Amino acid sequence: MKHAILSLAALALLGACTRIETGEVGLRIDASKQVQGAELQPGSWNQTLIGSVLTFPVRDIKIDINDKTPMTADNSALADMDVTVVYGLNPSSVSDLWTRQSRSFHAYENGDWFLMSNYMGTIAGNAVYKSVREFKALEVNDKRAVIEERVKQYINDTLHAEKLDTSLAVTLVQVRNIKPAQSIIDSANAVVRAENELREKEAQVQIAKKEAERMAALANNSDKSIAYMNAQANLMIAEGIRNGKVNAIIVPADFKGMVNISK
Repeated sequence: MKHAILSLAALALLGACTRIETGEVGLRIDASKQVQGAELQPGSWNQTLIGSVLTFPVRDIKIDINDKTPMTADNSALADMDVTVVYGLNPSSVSDLWTRQSRSFHAYENGDWFLMSNYMGTIAGNAVYKSVREFKALEVNDKRAVIEERVKQYINDTLHAEKLDTSLAVTLVQVRNIKPAQSIIDSANAVVRAENELREKEAQVQIAKKEAERMAALANNSDKSIAYMNAQANLMIAEGIRNGKVNAIIVPADFKGMVNISK
């Protein structure tokens, strides 16, 4: 009976404990709702019979910034832009961030507090707008890597200015989608079509110019041209006679040549 009671007590005590998982840090909150002691480290078991334990992921915290329409350098709003930002926390800064920063800066999900998640989402969104403003609408897709670096730099600059760079650090920025406005795409296609049509018309002008030059050359040498064409015609007639393809020849009144009429 004594052993059964001890076993039940052990199970009850175990059920009133929280284990800090790898990749997170805990804080003990006492009965007066004050933070008690230092951060609770991964792997530790912590009783919750008296007070409670809050858990905080400290690495690879993801923020999705979706459906943004930032302005580009040519004052055109993008149709859509989606960005993912990943950041991490200094484990030893968890208590300070929880007690000193506004609770609105944090997000709660599935039993965990994501420290500074809302705050990071705000400054990351601002960094996206600031970065895209440096490029024209038709350049942004080719400048994804540059925009990612710009966003990361702007976020880190803000953290440094707010003296939070020792507590928070951006580890990854990924531009998942960039879509310029349809009007910009249509205008670009229209420009390409116009340029192709212009090149085609220029080619036609060059052809017409060369043809005009050819006709002018013939006109300036009309005597030689006529003699050349007559000689060509006589040659064709002679070849036709030789091949038996000519049965009749009209002889002009002043003809002074010789005609050989075969039997």
